[in-house]
Amino acid sequence: MEKFEKSIFIKRSAQEVFDFISDEENDSKWQNGVVSSELTTDGPKGVGSTTKVVRNFMGRKIEATVEVIDWTPPNQATFKSTSGPIPMQFTSFLEEQDGGTMLTMKGQAEFGGFMKLASGMAVKQVEKNLSSDLATLKKVLETA
Repeated sequence: MEKFEKSIFIKRSAQEVFDFISDEENDSKWQNGVVSSELTTDGPKGVGSTTKVVRNFMGRKIEATVEVIDWTPPNQATFKSTSGPIPMQFTSFLEEQDGGTMLTMKGQAEFGGFMKLASGMAVKQVEKNLSSDLATLKKVLETA
C-alpha cells in the first residue's frame, strides 16, 4: 500500500474550501485528468453517497466508483474506491488558521496488475498530480 500526503494554505474559510472540493461538479476544475465525475446516489451528500469518476492516469482511462465513508463538514471527508483498478482511499483535513484554511490531503493506494509493474512511476505521478491539483485549487479559490 502506497501512501501520499500534501498540504496547502488557501485564503478561504474551511467551509468554502470544503464545499468546493466536495462538489463533484468542480472536480475537473482543479483535478488533473478528470474526464467526468457524477454523483450516483440521491439525496444530500454524506456517508454512503457514491460518485462515478472517469479520469486519465498514466495514459490510461480509469473508471471508478468512490464512496463517502466519513463526512464531517467543514473539517474532514474521506472517500474510498469501491470499484476500479486501483483500490484507494483519500481523506481531506481542513483546519482554519490565519484567515484561511490549511488543507491536508492524505491518501493510500494499492497498485496491482499493470500499475504494479510501474508502481514507482505511478507513485511519483500521483504525488506530482496531487501537488499540481492543490496548486490549481488554491488559484481557483483565491481568484474567485
